[in-house]
Amino acid sequence: MSRKHLLVTGAVAVVCTGILVLFTDIETSFVRWANCGPLSTGAERRSEVCR
Repeated sequence: MSRKHLLVTGAVAVVCTGILVLFTDIETSFVRWANCGPLSTGAERRSEVCR
């Protein structure tokens, strides 16, 4: 592969990694809200995860 192809491949890999990190952070926040939010029980709110 030429140098240009390596740069494009690297750029695509960085963008894909950024997207995965972003969605993982969003998913983690959503799961925490669902488990510790207004619809959760008192025991769930007092759990180690919700502190």
